[in-house]
Amino acid sequence: MLHFENFKKSYSSYPALQIPALQLEPGIYWIKGVNGSGKSTLLKSIAGILAFEGDILLNNNISIKKQPVIYRQLVNFSEAEPLFPEFITGLEMIDLFISAKKAPKGQEKDLIESMKMQGYVDRPVGSYSSGMLKKLSLLLAFLGRPKLILLDEPLITIDTEALNILYTWITNAHRNDGTMILLTSHQALDGDIIPEAIELLVENQTVQFTS
Repeated sequence: MLHFENFKKSYSSYPALQIPALQLEPGIYWIKGVNGSGKSTLLKSIAGILAFEGDILLNNNISIKKQPVIYRQLVNFSEAEPLFPEFITGLEMIDLFISAKKAPKGQEKDLIESMKMQGYVDRPVGSYSSGMLKKLSLLLAFLGRPKLILLDEPLITIDTEALNILYTWITNAHRNDGTMILLTSHQALDGDIIPEAIELLVENQTVQFTS
């Protein structure tokens, strides 16, 4: 469960996004909105990357403001256009996240094999294509036992095979582990694979369920 209390994010004096009160039950949420509507701002705020007024609570009792360490351990985020230090290898990034997220032993091997990253994951990320970087970012978002996974434009940059694998990761995380997932996408979700996805609209500086 994700609960917003008097949430407000501004850039200088411009109010970019305001959510007086909103409670999201566990599920898969597809966040829609035009460019500049605040979709990425919303996810980055939930992830703890952007400062904001008000509060966000996970499971009704874990506050991003009052318990930031516990909160961030339970929330994973994949950016639309991920950037990593070019000198570090994919495996080194994965090892860092395994430690930070207290991932189950061997979890990363299954994800690497599933996304077919064995051929390059040990190389410095400076040699990666945009698709390789995206796959690494998505893999990191599923490490550990997150209660909430945030995916900003996860459907872009990756090929059709990787896209189908990602759909499987999303559905398995939600159905098997009860993980809540929020994702933004300009592309339509495959309704046959994720029929339970709930649409949210970011419009007029706020968030609302679509009809």
